[in-house]
Formats: sequence, C-alpha cells, structure tokens
Amino acid sequence: MAGIGNTGPHPQRQPHPQRWRPAGLAALAGLSALALALGGCSGAKVGEAGAGSSGGGAGAGKCGSFNLAVNPWVGYEANAAVIAYVAKKDLGCEVTKKDLKEEVAWQGFGTGEVDAIVENWGHADLKKKYVEQQKTAVAAGETGNKGVIGWYVPPWLAQKYPDITKWQNLNKYADQLKTSESGDKGQLLDGDPSFVTNDGALVKNLNLDFKVVYSGSEAALIQAFRQAEAKKTPVIGYFYEPQWLFSELKLVKVELPEYKAGCDDDPEKVACDYPVYALDKIVSKKFADADGPAYRLVKNFNWSNEDQNLVAKYIAQDKMSPEDAAAKWVGANRAKVDAWLGKKG
Repeated sequence: MAGIGNTGPHPQRQPHPQRWRPAGLAALAGLSALALALGGCSGAKVGEAGAGSSGGGAGAGKCGSFNLAVNPWVGYEANAAVIAYVAKKDLGCEVTKKDLKEEVAWQGFGTGEVDAIVENWGHADLKKKYVEQQKTAVAAGETGNKGVIGWYVPPWLAQKYPDITKWQNLNKYADQLKTSESGDKGQLLDGDPSFVTNDGALVKNLNLDFKVVYSGSEAALIQAFRQAEAKKTPVIGYFYEPQWLFSELKLVKVELPEYKAGCDDDPEKVACDYPVYALDKIVSKKFADADGPAYRLVKNFNWSNEDQNLVAKYIAQDKMSPEDAAAKWVGANRAKVDAWLGKKG
C-alpha cells in the first residue's frame, strides 16, 4: 500500500515510481533464503521448512493448501481475510496467511511459498522483475479498489489555515510542524518505510523546508492524526485510500502538483502528485497454471472501496478478528461471493 501503502513502500533505489527506503533495500539484499519475512499470522515465515507447498491450485475440484501473503495495512488485511474465509468455508482449502512486507512477498513466488498477493499498489519495478524477467509471477486482475496516496492534514488544521492544503504554502507552516525528530525543519510524517512513497523526492524537488519522518506503521499514522485532531496540534502526513478511518475523521488532502503520465518516471526528479492506482492481484505462475479453486477465487475476487473499508473497520475499530469480520461481511454479501465462485444466482 499505499501501499498502503505501497500500500505500499526499502534497500537500493528501484527504477520506478515506487521507491523504497534503504532499510527495505537492505532487507531485499539479505533475502537469499527468503528468511527475512516477518512472523506470519499462523506463525509461518517465508523460507520456513514445510511452508512451500503451493498446492492451492493443484487438482481440479480439490483445493489443497493455499499460501496467502498479508501486507502490513488493514485494507490489505480485509482483502486477505475475506478471501481466506471463503477459501476455507466454501472451497475447503487449507489456508496459510503470512505477514510479509510487499517486496518480500514477491520473492516467495519463485519458491512456492507465496501463492497470492491480493492488493498490489502499482510496483512496475517488481512486475518487470518477477513477471517479465523471472517469470515466477502473473497478474490476476484488479481488485476493484482504486488507490489514492497523498499528504493529509486533520480537519481542524485545514479549517483554521485553509491555504495549508496547497503545497505552495507549506513552507509558511514549517515552523509549526517542527518536531524533535525533524529538527529545524517541518515534519512530514510517513508510515511504514516499506510503503510506496515518493515523499523524500517530493520534499527535495518542491523545495519544501520539511523532513520525512517515519512513524513505522499504519496504526501509528492513524494515532497521530487522531491525537492531532483531538488536541488541535498541527500535523501533516502521508495517508491513502481506501481507508476506513475516513468514516471517522475527514482528513483533508493537500494539493500537490498535478500528476501527468511519466512525471514520476525518474525517482530522483519526482515533483508531482501520486497517480490513482487500479489495485490488482498478483499470483505465482505455478499457482495460476494449476488453475485450481483457490486461484479462480483470487482471480474472480472483486469488490469496492466501501466493501473493503467496512471489513477494515470491523477489524481495526470494532476489534473483530479477521475471520469474524470476514464472516460478517460474507453473510451480508452472499451474492457477491457466489459470483466469485462461479455460482449462478
């Protein structure tokens, strides 16, 4: 994600709009055994013995095992929860969910340790590497979600200082946005360093007197925005949609220079807004070629931002387990699920 995001966003610079902080690149470099994965939902890790049976597509009419990557934001978790629930309950699959950073998950395609990524934010660089060059991954269609990444401020701040929502005016407010982490510059708060972000280049190329500071997670971003609104303290930060928090807190997006095709081709020269992402699904080639029930479920899975936000809210705000959240949504949306399964109404 915004990855998310990026939904989504790492160790060497990649030759594309999605940039990663050095820490993420270092992680990639050390992944020879793909053992850098974070702990999985079920305790599984990429590189873990016995976790590599990509059987989700094996055998017509028989689901087998299904290894599902879970990237670190709740919107993704909502997608994974519903797909896993349907795979288990309707198809009888044995589902193993694995908590993995985005770029780590892609490496699992080659070993059979990851069968599916169910919310991908662009990542043209990873598609080139794993789809075109290594041929270990294939696209499995869009999720139906439209992804937006940008800079946001809490409602009270936009109401009191309306011009803060235009990037040309941000330097006026840099002093108010200083923190101990940003030193003598204003703080631009980002999320997980593994998320897709152009923010470092944007700050530099727009000549903004700001420093990007990483909160470390989506949860930390949400907490920062909530506190800023409650205490009327200034904050500006990276955020994204789909995102359940907007139903609680109407964050206001800062207007960056208009995105135009190609304006983000050079990672070092980006000086434009983020594009709107048509979020999609990526699966291992082996999984797709087997064409089993779990693959067909992933391929057919499609829902709206509103659907995802509702399940994400169940998980993040209502504190439901992912399985219970998925069960509640599936129970109320049986016709959509049946369409994914190819059942006629």
